[in-house]
Amino acid sequence: MAGPSLVCLTGFALLFCTFCDGKVMMEYIGALGIPISFDDVPIDPEIDFNFILSFAIDADRSGKYQNGKFSPYWSEDITPSSVKSFKARHPNVKVLASLAGWSLGEKVIAWYKPRSNQAWINNAFASFKRIAVEYGLDGIDIDYENFPRDRNDTTFAFCIGELITRLKEEKVITVASIAPYYLTVGPYVMLYRNYSGVIDYVNHQFYTDKVRSPAGYLLAFRQRAAQFDAAKLLPSYEIRGRGIQGDSFFDALGLLRSRGFDVEGVMIWSADSSKEDGFYFERKSQQFLLNATVPSEEVGMQNVVRT
Repeated sequence: MAGPSLVCLTGFALLFCTFCDGKVMMEYIGALGIPISFDDVPIDPEIDFNFILSFAIDADRSGKYQNGKFSPYWSEDITPSSVKSFKARHPNVKVLASLAGWSLGEKVIAWYKPRSNQAWINNAFASFKRIAVEYGLDGIDIDYENFPRDRNDTTFAFCIGELITRLKEEKVITVASIAPYYLTVGPYVMLYRNYSGVIDYVNHQFYTDKVRSPAGYLLAFRQRAAQFDAAKLLPSYEIRGRGIQGDSFFDALGLLRSRGFDVEGVMIWSADSSKEDGFYFERKSQQFLLNATVPSEEVGMQNVVRT
């Protein structure tokens, strides 16, 4: 019984991977300290849906850096068993863990120059592998948001690039993304130029570019597409946050398509914030990616700002 069942499940998963190819959702989850479950989020089976656990941090609970030894600090609702059981029920779902984020409590998390690059890489690989095995993770996201003032520092690009490369070479992960924003483009461009071959998606935080119209979004996307690979660059949206808001976001996606960009994915921050609105933007983003258009009321529009 075990043999045939495993074959069937493997074939089923491969079928989904093939069927979902090119339509990607990436959503951060677990950062805000509120109750949240994977089961809360509506997922279309035709979408390659990537949850990004927020965050694994190279620090102890007091904020003291640990030389590359990462620990998970996402919502306690997200457990290894909840990840594994949800993935078992949804073959089109992947789960990544994001490194760093903005802060741990009151402690701002920043990249620091390791005393030994190789020691940091070894520690980061070992600690992330332990987390990946425990939770059944598929990938890694890089979300360092604070850096030293030395613009010539190459340690971030080297250490992170080598970490991702090793994780992929040793088959710990299959997916890697990076999450620059307008103040951190420099270090991420350096990382991308040297390691683009192991980076699958660029989750640029367009909401930090402070554009509030579709035309402005198009200009920002063109700028970032010139810095990164347009084919890997995902439009992004912050729930009740900065930048373009409401259905104007979907107008912006339509404008990107009309100007020749292949919009094959969307990144959203975050599931925690979206729960209050009934996950309207997750539903409509997936429908947009599948070329489906429905009236707002059919996807549970509740008090969503229109601009």
